[in-house]
Amino acid sequence: MKLTANTIFITGGTSGIGRGLAEAFHRLGNQVIIAGRRKALLDEVAKANPGIDTIELDINDAAQIKAVAQEVIRRHPTLNVVINNAGIMPFDNPASGQLDDAQAVGLLETNLLGPVRVSAAFVEHLKKQPQSYLINNSSVLAFIPIAVTALYSATKAAIHSYTLSQRFMLRDSSVSVLEIAPPWVDTDLIHKSGDPRSMPLDVFIAQTLEKLATDTTEVFVDGIAPLRANVGPNEYALIAQFNQSLIDNPIPLG
Repeated sequence: MKLTANTIFITGGTSGIGRGLAEAFHRLGNQVIIAGRRKALLDEVAKANPGIDTIELDINDAAQIKAVAQEVIRRHPTLNVVINNAGIMPFDNPASGQLDDAQAVGLLETNLLGPVRVSAAFVEHLKKQPQSYLINNSSVLAFIPIAVTALYSATKAAIHSYTLSQRFMLRDSSVSVLEIAPPWVDTDLIHKSGDPRSMPLDVFIAQTLEKLATDTTEVFVDGIAPLRANVGPNEYALIAQFNQSLIDNPIPLG
């Protein structure tokens, strides 16, 4: 992916990795548009980074996603990059009978249906661009789940799986589908603590941009390579072969 001369829309762009990516791309001279729920935070980012555009978005609102996509495209017809970054990370206990159903539904709405809906809202526009990118932010937990955030980990595994399918289905278009799989980065996703086991945000952003410049499918910092290898880094080749075989030899229906 080229790192300059893009028009980039980022969900969850008011804090953490989203803001870090937004500000880094802005410094490189790209036109950046960030979305978030809270206007005060959007205004704060815009004030600190003159030129960044902002738009309010509740990622759990399907109708609002469609409206926001139309507005962003109207304002920025050269839009060619969409980064699905918004996410939440509550704790849960899969061994407990005490399920917080509202929390679980909200997590699925934000982490899984949010990126799916955002992608659907922008993909036809992206197909019309000479070269465009859909970038989904998953997690190392897509490959190595943490049991105390079992459902969060599962949503990230789902995003990884969805990205593989999305990449295959867009293989003959101008849209490249990338996946960023962060390690534990020291942000306020749970609690910004300075824990030495976490990766500093600025280091993560710098390494991620370096990888984005060369990687064509997955973008992950070197530190998570052993964890990513848990399921094999070349799984997409098998996914593509499998799906192509179904196209070449359709399953009889009825």
